[in-house]
Formats: sequence, C-alpha cells, structure tokens
Amino acid sequence: MSGFGYYRPDAQAAGDAAPTTSAQEQPTPEEAGDEEPTLPPDAELDLAADEVAAKVEEVLATLDVELVGLAPVKRRVREIASLLLVDRARRQFGLTTSRPTLHMSFTGGPGTGKTTVALRMAEMLHALGYLRVPRVHTVTRDDLVGQFIGHTAPKTKEALAKAAGGVLFIDEAYYLFRPENERDYGQEVIEILLTEMEKERGDLVVIFAGYPDRMATFFGANPGLSSRVPHHIAFEDYTHEELMQIADLMLLGESFRFDEEARAAFDSYLTLRQQRPNFSNARSVRNAIERSRLRQARRLVELSRPLTRDDLVTLTAADIRGSSVFAEASQMSG
Repeated sequence: MSGFGYYRPDAQAAGDAAPTTSAQEQPTPEEAGDEEPTLPPDAELDLAADEVAAKVEEVLATLDVELVGLAPVKRRVREIASLLLVDRARRQFGLTTSRPTLHMSFTGGPGTGKTTVALRMAEMLHALGYLRVPRVHTVTRDDLVGQFIGHTAPKTKEALAKAAGGVLFIDEAYYLFRPENERDYGQEVIEILLTEMEKERGDLVVIFAGYPDRMATFFGANPGLSSRVPHHIAFEDYTHEELMQIADLMLLGESFRFDEEARAAFDSYLTLRQQRPNFSNARSVRNAIERSRLRQARRLVELSRPLTRDDLVTLTAADIRGSSVFAEASQMSG
C-alpha cells in the first residue's frame, strides 16, 4: 500500500529531496539589483498592506493548520519572520541592516514536525528574498561522508550544489562527529560546511537536526559550528491528546473515521505504544492507522456482502485491536 496522502510530520525519508514548489529559481533582491526606492524619513509603512508580509503570513497560517500543538516552535518561527520583516522595512527606509545569519538547529524526537517546519521556513525565506528557491534538500551522514580518502569532499559538495539557493537539512547531524575514530571523514564534512556557511553571499541555509542530548554534544565539540547557528528550536514530543487530534486529522484527510469503540481502542493503543521503544510521535500514529486500514480491508472483503459507504469509511475496534501491541501487552500482564 502506497500510504495516505495526508500531512505526515517528518515523513521525508532520509536522504530524499523534499517536495519543491513549481516556482523557478529567482534571484534575491540583492542579486537582481531591483531594491525598492528608499522611502522618505516622514513616510509610513503599513506591514499589513505589504504583499511580502501577506505571503509570509500565509505560510505561517499554513503551519498553524498542518501542525497540531508545538506552540513554542510556531512562536519562534513567527519571531524569526517578524525580525526579517522589520529588517526589510528598515532597508526600505535606507537604514543600515546587516544580513542576518539564518542557519538553524532543530532538536527533537522523530515525527515531531521538524521536516515540515523546514519546508515552511524555506517558503518563508524565499518570500522574503533570502533564498532563491523554496526548496529543502534532506541528507544524512551517508550522503556526505565518503568511505575512502578523496571521496568525502565531492559527496559533500554535490549535496551543497543540490541545496544551493535553498535549505540543506542535515538529519541526525551528530553522526558527522565521531571522536572515537581519528580517521573518520566526518570532520572533513564539518570543515566544508563551515566554509560554505561563512560565505557572505546568502545562497544557502543549513538546518542541523537530531535528538537534543546528542545535538548538544555535537555543537559542544564543534564551537566553530555552534557560533554560526544562532537559531535553536526545540520540538517537544506530542502529548497523548495531541496524538489523538493528529489521528483525527489524518483520518479526516482521507475520508475515514473511528466509530465510538474504535476511538476508545485507539486511545488505549496509544497509551501502550507510547510506553514501548522507538515510538515516533505522529509517524507512529500514521503507521498505526495504515495497519488498521489493512485489517479493515481484509475484514470488509471477508464479509462477502455488498458494502455501504459507511462500511468503507469506518474503522472499528476490531481493526484497531488486531495490533500486536495489544497481544504483547496481554502477555506481559499475564
């Protein structure tokens, strides 16, 4: 089964390029040399009527809709947007405004929306003229580190070329640093990234992502890298209630629903699943619903009777409780 088409936080597979918009690459205002005329000192600038500000607000509104919870993350993204909009307004009045450093660190567990926020950040920075394309290129250590001498630099530069003009999203970035292996080539990647991130011409934003404790160790061991990453955003795990909301949104997006007993069963499933290893927040919710769909499909085929619309859209308690999570919990309690 190919899976749902609903929103999937952090669903981007490691190493795959994230979806891009159909927009062609456009130069930033600085590159194009088409800065707006400087406003006179006594002028007034209405941000609410500004076309760019409206585009940014549209991106922020989309983020609010597609991500449940994560209030601190949304607040920080909105703060960054506000800073850049004010900087833009200052430029329009001819005030001195240095180009901000926009490299970031996203810390949190899997399935907490880091990739989705990276995508919206790329769209926002593109709208503001800081990026040529609203694109995110996602990589892991395997995409950057070579296996022999002379192999790492070409791989890293290839990834940088693919991300040029947009965002380079490095998932599980701490794997680039392996101090226990003096001959590891990950340090070469870091040195290349440092050089690229330091360039004055704003052609790339790098986002480092991973678990909080490991990312803290990673930046602590690489102070030169840490000094170039001013924006650190923490993604907390979803609460039980938020995960139920996410499940409802996923089902609604594909014209499914829980019946009353199925909702109670899924609530119990989440309680058990959150206690087990490798729980991945919204990603685990998505996987659980897809497996429930498989059980629903088998159940409907075995009915050997005409099916109603209600049959096709409803997940029952049996579809949920067929999960091995319940059987394993029963064995442990027995």
